[in-house]
Amino acid sequence: MSSTSEHATPGFLVWRLSTKWRVAVDRAVAPLGLTHAQYSLVASLYGMHRTGRRPSQRQLADHTGLEPLYVSKLARALEAAGVVDRTRDPADPRAIRLSLTADGREVARRAIGVVQGLLEQLLEPLGGLGGDRTKAFSRELATLLDVPLDAPSDAPIDGSLDTHLDTHPDEEQP
Repeated sequence: MSSTSEHATPGFLVWRLSTKWRVAVDRAVAPLGLTHAQYSLVASLYGMHRTGRRPSQRQLADHTGLEPLYVSKLARALEAAGVVDRTRDPADPRAIRLSLTADGREVARRAIGVVQGLLEQLLEPLGGLGGDRTKAFSRELATLLDVPLDAPSDAPIDGSLDTHLDTHPDEEQP
């Protein structure tokens, strides 16, 4: 464990890891004309397409955890790049259904392969993608993701948070 991480809070470590992985994925998929956020949509659409689903923008936002407005913006950019088709849902004219174009499916396949290789490298200290420690880590992360975002009623609101932090004095908290 690095000296920076030794006294860090779990939130700080999750934020740092998230930032590190986002940058790594951004760099890995850039040659394919994608950003990390675009990759998350394309890879999700690819997986959904394989199971016969053609999600609405809202459903894709729920699946990825991204804001619906951001998904709409990303989908428009991917449509302009010829990767995604956006069509009105005949059953609900307010909804936009998304699907990958033929080129989009090829970009998705290539991007997923690149990111799988990157994840294997990033997760090597835990035994790689198939390692027992990686599986346990994934279960722990899923548990944390299932926690609702509602603030607990006993959360400090008077600035007394300082007494609850166990951080390095030079460390910023996200």
